[in-house]
Amino acid sequence: MNRLKTTWFRRGVPMLAILLLSGCSSLSYYTQLASGQLALLRAREPVSDIIADPQRDPKLRDRLLKSQQARAFASQHLHLPDNQSYRLFADIHRPYVVWNVFATGEFSLDPVTHCFPIAGCVAYRGYYDQNAARGEAALQKLDGKDVYVSGVEAYSTLGWFNDPIISSMMNWGDERLATLIFHELAHQRFYVKDDSEFNESYATFVEEEGTRQWRAARGLPPETASSETQRRDQLTQLVLNTRDRLKALYAEPLGADVMRQRKTAEFERLRSEYRQMRDSQWGGDKRFDAWVYAPMNNARLLPIGLYDQWVPSFEALFRQVNGDWVAFFAAVEKMGALPKEERKAALERLAKP
Repeated sequence: MNRLKTTWFRRGVPMLAILLLSGCSSLSYYTQLASGQLALLRAREPVSDIIADPQRDPKLRDRLLKSQQARAFASQHLHLPDNQSYRLFADIHRPYVVWNVFATGEFSLDPVTHCFPIAGCVAYRGYYDQNAARGEAALQKLDGKDVYVSGVEAYSTLGWFNDPIISSMMNWGDERLATLIFHELAHQRFYVKDDSEFNESYATFVEEEGTRQWRAARGLPPETASSETQRRDQLTQLVLNTRDRLKALYAEPLGADVMRQRKTAEFERLRSEYRQMRDSQWGGDKRFDAWVYAPMNNARLLPIGLYDQWVPSFEALFRQVNGDWVAFFAAVEKMGALPKEERKAALERLAKP
């Protein structure tokens, strides 16, 4: 929620768009948002120029050529927006394009939200500079909040700008890069303010189904779930179970000291259950140890599960329209126009067998 236009830039229109995106944020936050976004706009160059230039890195040219095949497929076959997004490239010379700061109360799983006129309310604040993100996190900690800072390799501006392929995305494999293009273009195709679970689950379904069709179009078999994917799903479920227990705990009428002890115990239970699963089912695979054994708090749990809560509902909707993308997007837009509680009820009905 998670999980920025070319020719207009020189005329100043994007500055107005950034103002709309930032809303009533503090001046310092607005300044870094504007400067970071403008730097990204300035760094863009047409992918076609890079591919055609024999002086550029051959590996980069090959990766971008393959990305454009997926980009064309997205518009021609998945009916996603046909614009200059992901037909541009930007080298930002850093591992992440932004760092998101998540915060909650000490005894709450409700995020500190930030609301913008266009994007709506989201559960984080983004910073183009890592030190700025750490500074914001430090201030939130001083205020007694649980805080988590997470690097982000890509994001969508919902069509306000032509989003580039960013150098931070180039460590991924060719297919992972294609899936991200499908995901972010889905956000451009449709977005509902103030409903991250809906938006991310919808875009994740488009990503997954789009990737399945992209593989089929190239004569490749359906991708089977890797052991890493299966293990990530199992870990996700452990985290969601922990979140449910914490939510119940925070609803109890307990003193702060007792609540703090019980909270710590829940995180230790998560680690214990993880160790048991890792050693008994995964053959001791320690690839997730760094995440599990890092300092744990409420905010660190926030992004987990955000992207796939309603994916089964969108799968069911796609089946209802017999795999017709145009009809699917029309149905998604109709559902998105419902009041939030009615929308959630519709998703719940779709999720039932």
